[in-house]
Amino acid sequence: MAPAVKVFGPAKSTCLARVLICLEEVGAEYELVHVHIPAGEHRSPAHVARNPFGQVPAFQDGDLVLFESRAISKYILRKHASDLLREGSVTESTTVDVWLEVESQKFDPIMSVISFQCFVVPIFMGGTADHKIVQESLEKLRQVLEVYEARLSKSSYLAGDLISLADLSHSPMLHYLLATPHAPVLSGYPHVGLWHNG
Repeated sequence: MAPAVKVFGPAKSTCLARVLICLEEVGAEYELVHVHIPAGEHRSPAHVARNPFGQVPAFQDGDLVLFESRAISKYILRKHASDLLREGSVTESTTVDVWLEVESQKFDPIMSVISFQCFVVPIFMGGTADHKIVQESLEKLRQVLEVYEARLSKSSYLAGDLISLADLSHSPMLHYLLATPHAPVLSGYPHVGLWHNG
């Protein structure tokens, strides 16, 4: 019998990876349903019914259908009563929310540009990365990492001394950053390095 939980998207998607990390963390059974982006499957009526923006991931748990990876991640962790949201404490759970917002609004947009230039342009479009765009994005990333360094000099993880969804949510993009020639950008931030390697 197939699992009631289905995750729709390509396995290499960072947003899909965020959801899969949470499913693995709670030990949930799920089925990964590939969506072939180059063939336009994300714009098919069936997929748009799951994600009205025609993006990935989409998520189904029985009759419940969700989109937006961070919302899906929170749903998974709440359903399985995971402490990764720190919902036992209003202060701690709000701190998790703050750093999730930082990840989605400050870190992810910069990293999306870098990963697009380093992976999508050369691999899927047959082009060459625009080094000016990459360098501008790396400078923006350094400014964000300065804030992270300051935060992580006071606590082991972004929301305190225990790992949370705020930390896990960074994993997919950090994974891609480490696969680029620009990975040494992290070396100037020792607390960020400890956090990432921890």
